Amino acid sequence: MIPAELQQLAYLAAAVLFIMGLKGLSSARTAVRGNALAATGMALAVAAALLDAGVLNWQWMLAGAVLGSGIGALAATRVQMTAMPEMVALLNGFGGAASALVAGAELQSYWSGADAPGLVVAAAIVLGTLIGCVTLTGSLIAFGKLSERLPGAALRYPGQQLLNGLLALFVLGLGVWITLEPLAAGTGYWLLVGLALLLGVLLVLPIGGADMPVVISLLNSYSGLAACATGFVLGNSGLVISGSLVGASGLVLTRIMCDAMNRSLANVLFGAFGAESETAAAGASQGVAKGYTPEDAAVIFSNARSCVVVPGYGMAVAQAQHAVRELADLLESRGIRVQFAVHPVAGRMPGHMNVLLAEADVAYEKLVEMDDINPQFAETDVALVIGANDVVNPQAREAGSAISGMPILDVDRAQHVFVIKRSMNPGFAGIQNPLFFHDNTMMIFGDAKGVVLSLVEAVRAY
Repeated sequence: MIPAELQQLAYLAAAVLFIMGLKGLSSARTAVRGNALAATGMALAVAAALLDAGVLNWQWMLAGAVLGSGIGALAATRVQMTAMPEMVALLNGFGGAASALVAGAELQSYWSGADAPGLVVAAAIVLGTLIGCVTLTGSLIAFGKLSERLPGAALRYPGQQLLNGLLALFVLGLGVWITLEPLAAGTGYWLLVGLALLLGVLLVLPIGGADMPVVISLLNSYSGLAACATGFVLGNSGLVISGSLVGASGLVLTRIMCDAMNRSLANVLFGAFGAESETAAAGASQGVAKGYTPEDAAVIFSNARSCVVVPGYGMAVAQAQHAVRELADLLESRGIRVQFAVHPVAGRMPGHMNVLLAEADVAYEKLVEMDDINPQFAETDVALVIGANDVVNPQAREAGSAISGMPILDVDRAQHVFVIKRSMNPGFAGIQNPLFFHDNTMMIFGDAKGVVLSLVEAVRAY
């Protein structure tokens, strides 16, 4: 057992490393270092906790470490970058489940004794259980939507919001009773667990695929808040600090995601955005999209001096990021300036496109944020849209449209727009994109990786 003072110093050092890690994650250039710092802090915090003889059981700890490390190593080597959003959703769920299990185990230890937990500990047990269970099932539903094991569209039914509201009020009332009478809870606690699990399902089902980046960041925040509550249950300051940082940073990121879509968090959670509506079929009367070949695009590139690449989830699905970098290198060798415009909510999790482009060794300085790149589109020769849809939809500028007011990348203002898509299917928002029918738009249909490689060959041959 280490002295309590030394343990607290270790937790303080871990907290400093966490903060430095979060600071590093704010930039693609320093993200790897930030991740390493945060991981070092977590290792230090875990070591300090394990060296406390009051919680140490070598057999269980070693078994858990071996099992967890094996699963983590398998996931790190087998999970593709395209499946990273689903992986993040599962990790959020596992974090919530761990917090709920610890809170429940602590309450059971009080049931077997004569003393009741203090009010703060009892409230923390309830919050850890409630938030953890909601995070678990909410994350599993998000995983199902992201992996297309469940329908990605928002699911609505009559009285949905009323039912969810009444259920939430009942769960909160049940939680207050358990907090005040923890030793008498018994069946009430297990009812709280069951209803919290159900609430997590019902809260995420009405949220459509277009809002998954917000859901991921919000569930990440929930997992941190659950861990923070568990820290109060165990009297572990390191867990309180780390959980608070995750919870706060997740909420900040959620706010950033909402701002990027010009929508409130309440609208994301309760607006059923992305549900089937009459706008889903919009576009049928907008005209006929004109299909072109990579060879046609090569002719345009031969006279271009600037190109802005706009990556989307279609690039991730096709794992086309390396082919895109090859094309960018080729264009630059021909004297064409190439930049990458990354929308904050492109893909299915925050920073999805940044991660993929970094994996392909695209230089960080070539990635330009939306606010900085938009004024440049009017002077851009070619905007190359690869698998993006809603984030380049001009309907966002029209009052009354489903995405009205959402900040978009102004690719339609470029001289030429190449759009690589598999088909004319709408994006996560479920609405057609009039960009595809503009006179300056050239649609190139096919798998993103195959089309980009064909573009490379066509540009070389021209």
